[in-house]
Amino acid sequence: MPAPKPPEFRRRALDLVAAGEPVARVAKDLNISESCLRRWMEVDAVDAGRKEGLTSAEKKELVELRRRNRVLEMEIEILKRASAYFARENVLPKH
Repeated sequence: MPAPKPPEFRRRALDLVAAGEPVARVAKDLNISESCLRRWMEVDAVDAGRKEGLTSAEKKELVELRRRNRVLEMEIEILKRASAYFARENVLPKH
């Protein structure tokens, strides 16, 4: 898989298409595939609010929240197991 292009490169490509340059020509001139450029156009349309969907910021937040949720679920599972162990062993401190 090729390395990701910097945001400035993507912005330049999108600006060329917005200025009326054909997608095929811009893609060829910048040495990227047409499908890649069209995907960038779709993401840009969503981010700009011209099209329905999750914005890049929302997608990033969703990934972070799902990751955090997995960590919290693992922590809960560990606490449940520890609680069950101490209850079984009856070694809970008495106050």
